[in-house]
Amino acid sequence: MRSDIYYRPVGFLAYRRPARQEEVEVRRRGPPAGLVGLDFSAYEVIERRGGGLLHVTAGNANDFYERDWGSATEPLFEAIERVYAERMPLAGLSLDRVRIMGIVNVTPDSFSDGGALPDAAAAIARALELEAEGADILDIGGESTRPGAAPVPLEEELRRVLPVIEGLAGRTNARLSIDTRKAEVMQRAAAAGADVVNDVSALTYDPAALETVAELERPVVLMHALGDPRTMQDDPRYDHVLLDVFDYLSARVAACEAAGIPRRRIVVDPGIGFGKTLEHNLELMAGVSIFHGLGCPLMIGASRKRFIGTLTGAAEPQARVFGSVAAALAAAAQGAQIVRVHDVAATRQALTVWEAATSGRMRERGPLSAIP
Repeated sequence: MRSDIYYRPVGFLAYRRPARQEEVEVRRRGPPAGLVGLDFSAYEVIERRGGGLLHVTAGNANDFYERDWGSATEPLFEAIERVYAERMPLAGLSLDRVRIMGIVNVTPDSFSDGGALPDAAAAIARALELEAEGADILDIGGESTRPGAAPVPLEEELRRVLPVIEGLAGRTNARLSIDTRKAEVMQRAAAAGADVVNDVSALTYDPAALETVAELERPVVLMHALGDPRTMQDDPRYDHVLLDVFDYLSARVAACEAAGIPRRRIVVDPGIGFGKTLEHNLELMAGVSIFHGLGCPLMIGASRKRFIGTLTGAAEPQARVFGSVAAALAAAAQGAQIVRVHDVAATRQALTVWEAATSGRMRERGPLSAIP
């Protein structure tokens, strides 16, 4: 489902509630419901033209409706309405602040922490530790999808993840997410207590996945990946990575809606590092606010990825903590509602300071000015 025109909010700033009603600026609209504590002051309208050329028009957000967009009005207005659309709670978890998804890999070969959790007991202990550090969601996966990874047989994946989910169900306030491409794993994980489905193939790997998620009535994360993990990094190519990924996710959201999965239960993820070069990843990170035009919560998973190592010289994934935190803050600054990370404590601390410094107040402790 390729589009030829896109709306991207830019110029983000913290939205602060005025102290007195008379100080409220008269605006054409209130702050976007889909952006956590943020508003935007400007926009870009990006148009695809022949020969791969793009035309970008920028303007003041409050003046958008005064522009004459001619035949492009309908898709533009649909995009801006979705930017402002309310984002519903994720499995009962409100999106009133940036939420952290902590990674729990029960795999021997994940790129960063493969083999670190050799059994269910270790994985459960690690998950509870991540919750204590500030994770709102625990993402449990039993199949590595790193570049070059081979598929894991169904029974082996079930053997890895089900005891962890069963062991965590009822013991944690965090939401439990199952990271899988297989419909039967989704189904059995949900029966064991999983609240969310996270599929790196956007429900395309298993033909039964769409119907299964619709029947489960669970939220689902749709991620973009170019090809299979075994080959996705061989020679990834795009006409325009930001727009091509947007079009792919737009088509997957439409497929979900056609299968009975409402947009309010869908989270989108542009798939940093999944079939992307360094340049592709940076272009996605720089323009990630375009995905708010899909009307879904936005998740970014850049933690410890190779592009951070390329930029910083940190060869080992475990040495990329600072770069990973910077990537999470960059995503939050463009309105991402969820960040998927390995290093929960560092990310939570950074987000707490970032939120307070940009909004001028501390969460649950009142305005900063009230603190002596």
